[in-house]
Amino acid sequence: MTGPVLVTGATGNVGREVALALRARGVPFVAAGTDPARVRRALGDDVAAVALDFRRPETYDGAVRGMRGLFLLRPPPIANVRETLNVLVDRARAAGVEHIVFLSVAGADRQRWVPHHKVERHLLDRGGAATILRPGFFAQNLGDAYREDIRGRSELYVPAGTGRVAFIDVRDIAEVAAQAFGDPARRGQQYTLTGPAAVSFTDVAAVLTAALGRPCRYRAASIPGYAAHLRRRGLPWGQVAIQTLLHVGLRVGHGAAVDPTLARLLGRRPRGIEDYVRDHVALWQG
Repeated sequence: MTGPVLVTGATGNVGREVALALRARGVPFVAAGTDPARVRRALGDDVAAVALDFRRPETYDGAVRGMRGLFLLRPPPIANVRETLNVLVDRARAAGVEHIVFLSVAGADRQRWVPHHKVERHLLDRGGAATILRPGFFAQNLGDAYREDIRGRSELYVPAGTGRVAFIDVRDIAEVAAQAFGDPARRGQQYTLTGPAAVSFTDVAAVLTAALGRPCRYRAASIPGYAAHLRRRGLPWGQVAIQTLLHVGLRVGHGAAVDPTLARLLGRRPRGIEDYVRDHVALWQG
């Protein structure tokens, strides 16, 4: 593949790491976001940035023009993927994008209610080279969705019961995504990606306790209690429903399976939850 890769969501957890991984491999890229100035503040003034707003289709053509690759992710607030991500896929193919790497979620090929399922189906039906990454739960949730509870109350509050989770570090996902743009053998592949070990939220609380030097605990939320918790934070009902269902699935083992694929693709042991917490202690202090 010749030409740059367009990285969507470039200021978010995954998109930013993908941009950094591409830079480390010497792959040219253009970082996309709703505000190019904000993108450059996040990634550096030397980064090529372009405006792309999933809610404004008029920004699509300008963003994909001249691109040969596309790293595509679904921002959590975007529920209607048919009129957003799928349209962007069509515009990208029409503009000559050769390879699309899509960040899906584990189980999206089977779970039709997950928005990512519709994007996967569209990519496969539309044709062209595509690589689908299906990671499990992100270790970065600790520094994002769970951060306020950990920092403010030293508490993990989710409706996961005693379920175990093979948390995956998005830095490892980004490395796989960057590799995919340079390796023709990855085109057309679909990968389920997990971390190296399944741990309980009680285990995670113990890791946080050791790293932060203060007691942290896991409090299993009820389904209504968790939904109300998310609403108090201002999340829309659609996002509340999806996030609650995903966590409830952990109760019955949906996040517990450990898949060896990530280690094989990386050629090393993937980062564990201890690695993520150790590298990001400052997120939960103060």
